Amino acid sequence: MDTYTRVKNRLLKLLEQKNMPIHKLATESAVPPSTIKNILYGKSLNPGIVTIKMLCDGFGISLAEFFNTPEFLSLEQEIK
Repeated sequence: MDTYTRVKNRLLKLLEQKNMPIHKLATESAVPPSTIKNILYGKSLNPGIVTIKMLCDGFGISLAEFFNTPEFLSLEQEIK
């Protein structure tokens, strides 16, 4: 699984865990709903770290919490 897919899956999981619709996350994070949807539906394959940080703020978690999952901890180097 590539990094983009892991980010997308993590966002989907957090939305589900926090029972938060996309529009509420958009309001809480100050990230436009279209940007969130572009990440989730594959139109934005390289979301920036600032965007991810803003989404974390909307979820009420830190970047460390976002990336502290087995999926991210087991990532292999992208460029070999």
